[in-house]
Amino acid sequence: MTKAIMIQGTGSNVGKSMIVAGLVRACTRRGMAVRPFKPQNMSNNAAVTEDGGEIGRAQALQARAAGVAPHTDMNPILLKPQTATGAQVIVQGQIAGHQEAAAFGKNKNALMPAVLQSFHRLAEGCDLIIVEGAGSPAETNLRAGDIANMGFARAAHVPVILMGDIDRGGVIAQIVGTQAVLDAEDNALVRGFAVNKFRGDRSLFDAGRDDIARRTGWPSLGVIPWFDQAHRLPAEDVMDLPARARSHGDGIVIAVPRLPRISNFDDLDPLAAEPGVDLRMIMPGSPLPADADLVLMVGSKATIADLSAFRAEGWDIDLAAHIRRGGHVLGLCGGYQMLGQRIADPHGIEGDPSEVAGLGHLDIETVMAPVKHLSLKSGTHPQSGASLDGYEIHIGETSGPDTGRAWLDFAGRPEGAASVDGRVRGCYMHGIFSSDAFRAAFLEELGGTSSVVFEAGVEAALDALADHVERYMDVDLMLSVAGEIAR
Repeated sequence: MTKAIMIQGTGSNVGKSMIVAGLVRACTRRGMAVRPFKPQNMSNNAAVTEDGGEIGRAQALQARAAGVAPHTDMNPILLKPQTATGAQVIVQGQIAGHQEAAAFGKNKNALMPAVLQSFHRLAEGCDLIIVEGAGSPAETNLRAGDIANMGFARAAHVPVILMGDIDRGGVIAQIVGTQAVLDAEDNALVRGFAVNKFRGDRSLFDAGRDDIARRTGWPSLGVIPWFDQAHRLPAEDVMDLPARARSHGDGIVIAVPRLPRISNFDDLDPLAAEPGVDLRMIMPGSPLPADADLVLMVGSKATIADLSAFRAEGWDIDLAAHIRRGGHVLGLCGGYQMLGQRIADPHGIEGDPSEVAGLGHLDIETVMAPVKHLSLKSGTHPQSGASLDGYEIHIGETSGPDTGRAWLDFAGRPEGAASVDGRVRGCYMHGIFSSDAFRAAFLEELGGTSSVVFEAGVEAALDALADHVERYMDVDLMLSVAGEIAR
């Protein structure tokens, strides 16, 4: 029989995704066939799957930890925020429409059949499923119709481990308070707790750990220290963006404007890992730095709205000055669209039907279309001959004279556009910087160097994370309390 265990958190960003990745790798190394699962995720940092859909980036990393290809069943419901109150709803990898938060809250229970279908289908080919919750089960205002935490656990009969975050303070209240607000049936599913992100001498928290156990009656599965190599693994949560910027002192300066609906920002990770790169995340209220060698405009879930935000910050003026000084610019996906002459949304895909002027640094224009491009592709960088893999995940068709200077080739087709002098470029392909050879060639053009073997570094970090989890968490106890999946 396949077993399952669910890791729920006392709040968002307590480290659930990271711990699940470590547990998946640790159990896989024990010879088990393990699969990750997250019933409902909310993220604009998505991954494309081999079965032609999209899931949260964290589940793709967890699949990698298990040594298997990501599949849409690993994250059947994905919410991609487009406005302050609304999101695109992805069901089993495909767009199912746009909903405002209030409407989704009323209708989310209708998605439970799809969640359970994916969960049981995933269970057919493995020994263990490690499920990740979303946010916190203590949000009692969201309990009715819940599909992300206790609502799913109850429907699928999956035992729960509750994880708190000591780094933000008040972890005793986090865990004990969660028990206090859960109803009796939800509490009956909790088999233990763990404390994450501890810094310093762990013995100083022995009394706190024991107090939680005494007050709740739940056993402790461990007090887990801060994992120092977390920055080497792709991040999913936009809250982690400031940590993506890593200054190594001297080196080429890459400036990344932090847009409100920034997406697929794991494109930054290989660059952040380079000792010869000073990657700077430029937050609202700050100008684009005058000493930047490259301004990198990454993806956006709401291109027209983010372009307006870009202009509101005065970054359009800074970018024009950067180009006049001889600086380089690269736009990926939504950033690519912004660099053109015009963006039209005649169908109102991102909001009301509209048409706006782009930044005008590439002679291209984009028309938003209902068809979403989702694919994994292999290609080359003709200038260097480097091979690279990437993925596209976008809505919109781009054309114009500068596409005649495509600088990449994917599946035998030219990809991207470049200005006449070659200093402004754009493309739709994500993930290209994971290729060591391409990244080296790209950085060399900017006067920099590359010394990182990126993919090997990710694998090493996953192994180190598994070692970390095995050392500080009672994995044997977790496996003993996992429940058999009812058919």
